[in-house]
Amino acid sequence: MAFSSTVFLSLNYYLPQILSPFSQIYKPRYRPFRIRCSEPIATSPHMSSSFDLRSYWTSMISHIEADLDAAIPIAYPEKIYESMRYSVLANGAKRASPIMCIATCELVGGDRSIALPTASALEMVHTASLIHDDLPCMDAAPLRRGRPSNHALFGVDLAVLTGDALFPLAFRHVVGHTSPSLVPPQTILRVIGEIARTVGSTGMAAGQMFDLLPAYGGEQEDAMIVLEKKFGEMAECSAVCGGYLGGAGEEEVERLRRYGRAVGVLYEVVDDILMEEEKGVVGNGRSGKMRSNASLVRTLGMERAMEIVEELREKAKKELKGFGDKYGDRVLPLYSFVDYAVERGFTIESQGKATAAAGDSARSSS
Repeated sequence: MAFSSTVFLSLNYYLPQILSPFSQIYKPRYRPFRIRCSEPIATSPHMSSSFDLRSYWTSMISHIEADLDAAIPIAYPEKIYESMRYSVLANGAKRASPIMCIATCELVGGDRSIALPTASALEMVHTASLIHDDLPCMDAAPLRRGRPSNHALFGVDLAVLTGDALFPLAFRHVVGHTSPSLVPPQTILRVIGEIARTVGSTGMAAGQMFDLLPAYGGEQEDAMIVLEKKFGEMAECSAVCGGYLGGAGEEEVERLRRYGRAVGVLYEVVDDILMEEEKGVVGNGRSGKMRSNASLVRTLGMERAMEIVEELREKAKKELKGFGDKYGDRVLPLYSFVDYAVERGFTIESQGKATAAAGDSARSSS
């Protein structure tokens, strides 16, 4: 979640490898492993090699970043707002969560304008979770998105408070900027409830807890639970919230829920595989991530991890079958997110710019 200026599909997929973790210029090299496709992509009725995911993605980033910029002005007390802006408005953020939300809203017939407040709120929540994950008592990550983590610059105490402040700000943004004349209040409540569930004790907080347990993660089931809770939950929430806002039916929401979770886990498993290819990187590798209980490569080995990538991709695409019959080409972004999670055919830079360079996007955490 291969692309250049357009989505490129083939029967065999390769995972890119970074030539040098210390180089300022990253060029793709391809591993000898192939991710097999059990079903020929060309026969999938709702895929199109002409869909330009990069243009779709970058066309929305400027709107998302403008909304985030306006939502977090410098105010009193200035230091905490500076800290929030430092992390939320960081260059290089992919804005995957808000774009997933907008895409699912548009899929079921909603206008992207009604999804924008929730999309921005999801980015606030996602950023808050990253700030807390990076803390010395959690993942102990000194870097995030290619620069010092929030706590490394502002201190642990302010980093904790920054994350704490972003969570309620996200809820306020949804309530204060989603027009009740366009979105029923009951739908807004469902969105808020979904976000709260995602970050709570059965969602991302549980994932982080499991990730901290020293004896956890030795089996595939353990690693998958960490992956689903710590990473899959955010993508699931993004897909579901967009569905709610667009007016999706209950069955459609559940399919979007399973789709989002599969894509979120898929992206992280591919990150794990790519990280294995970059041994020797100081600190937390490409993005600030430390090795954790969520590592399928470490738990099961490279071959099994590659098989799981294919299984997750098939699972995600299976959930999209039927949407194409009803909604036509509006499902194409969701199919493309699945392949981007594996291919990484372009990387998102600051202010919504994209560069075609396979594998580069793995250098920055979302």
